[in-house]
Amino acid sequence: MEKELIINSTPTEVEIALLEDKKLAELHNQKTNSNFTVGDIFLGKIRKLIPGLNAAFVDIGYKKDAFLHYTDLGPKLRSLVKYSNGAISGGRPEHLLDDFKFEPEIIKTGKIDQVLDKKHPLLVQVLKEPISTKGPRLSCEITIPGRYIVLTPFSNVIAVSKKVSNPDERKRLARLVESIRPKNFGVIVRTASEGKGVADIHEELQLLLGKWEQIHEQLHRAKPPKKLLSELDKTSSILRDILNDTFNKIVVNDKELFLNIKTYLGQIAPEKVGIVSHYHANKPVFDHFGVTRQIKSSFGKTATMSSGAYLVIEHTEAMHVVDVNSGQKVSKHSDQESSALAVNLESAAEIARQLRLRDIGGIIIVDFIDMKKVENKKRLYQVMKDVMKKDRAQHTVLPLSKFGLMQITRQRVRPELNISTSETCPTCNGTGKIVASILLTDEIVRDLNFIINSQGPSKIALHVHPFIYAYLKKGIKSVQMQWFWEYKKWIKVVENSDYQIMEYHFFDQHNDEIRLD
Repeated sequence: MEKELIINSTPTEVEIALLEDKKLAELHNQKTNSNFTVGDIFLGKIRKLIPGLNAAFVDIGYKKDAFLHYTDLGPKLRSLVKYSNGAISGGRPEHLLDDFKFEPEIIKTGKIDQVLDKKHPLLVQVLKEPISTKGPRLSCEITIPGRYIVLTPFSNVIAVSKKVSNPDERKRLARLVESIRPKNFGVIVRTASEGKGVADIHEELQLLLGKWEQIHEQLHRAKPPKKLLSELDKTSSILRDILNDTFNKIVVNDKELFLNIKTYLGQIAPEKVGIVSHYHANKPVFDHFGVTRQIKSSFGKTATMSSGAYLVIEHTEAMHVVDVNSGQKVSKHSDQESSALAVNLESAAEIARQLRLRDIGGIIIVDFIDMKKVENKKRLYQVMKDVMKKDRAQHTVLPLSKFGLMQITRQRVRPELNISTSETCPTCNGTGKIVASILLTDEIVRDLNFIINSQGPSKIALHVHPFIYAYLKKGIKSVQMQWFWEYKKWIKVVENSDYQIMEYHFFDQHNDEIRLD
């Protein structure tokens, strides 16, 4: 699988599109004036303890107090508080934990007001961005991530990613990390470390320890709220987390950001520096690489697939609901069961892409087309699990229920990405909406495929608005000529000034309209 990262930088934000085999898989947006992101570490101040919620509200300098639940405190909370208090007062001059004596762990079923005091300073890390009316969510289990490993202070546990499947490699990595990790620091070994030597991992370990030392130094006489360590910007963090051998292109339209990415890649993957290029043409970078078109076709209430089947995606306060529809133009199979299975399997891949692309979290209920055979239901469940493996967010997929519904839960880290794809209608001057005009030719081609594949008439005429007529016939390599090469059939294009701009109809050799529904 080829992966491309297309980056569009403006004075106010950076948009990042991840393409997998030319298809839009993820879309990230970062405001340049954002004051924090997931992974940032703060010295916060406890504002309120709410025993009823078993949680605390913490001031980290955001307009809304951040939320800290008891389950996110971590068993080593007392050790964390002891260390941070010592660093603030100056009684803990050393950042390493070689001589640090752990405090007793807190119990899982304890109460928040038994372990925390109001207005106390507390070392916290942002776990989730603000969503809807909620402030950020925090954790006291501090982690410092790198490309190969994640450093976890106040722990002696070594964990290897489950995606490293070879048991010999898992043992090798565990032994390697055990030989170099400092005392009282745990390490999570990431998938990217597979096959790496001790020099690469040791170098990154020292870099992460340097960040921990930076936190220690900033804690001295610090007054909360104060940011102690910033996570990488969104572009660099994406590169750190997903960069692998299948990446073949990174394109960025901003010179300064281009140089920053080259420098960062030189640190984490020098062999990949050559894949970064600076885009400086007049045409917007997202338009040039087809990202804008894919955004228009992928967002909105309805997502249409190449076969003509489509998804309807609805958002409620409690969950997201996805309805799978076969549409009118799906090619007919020998029986209803096989037709339903084909549509469901195609929809599974598109649903997995939509969840990543829109960053949908929480509970997702999918209403697939009903199937009677148990083996088909099992196959759909297995395919859904397989296509979800590319999703970096934690998720769970449950088998189809007796009502034909599938339940998916997905980690919610930031607000859902919601892009309006409708445009102001030129006919009614903005009193109504039409589907994105950039998708009109896709709709025409889908209908044309259906007519030809269903052994339609020998002659086909397409009647359109004069503007669309001019577009389809423009140039030697016109769209009309491309159709002739593809279908080996001349599609006559007729202009009709009475049509609305998005209106079109097909006619046969007898000038009778070809009905599609």
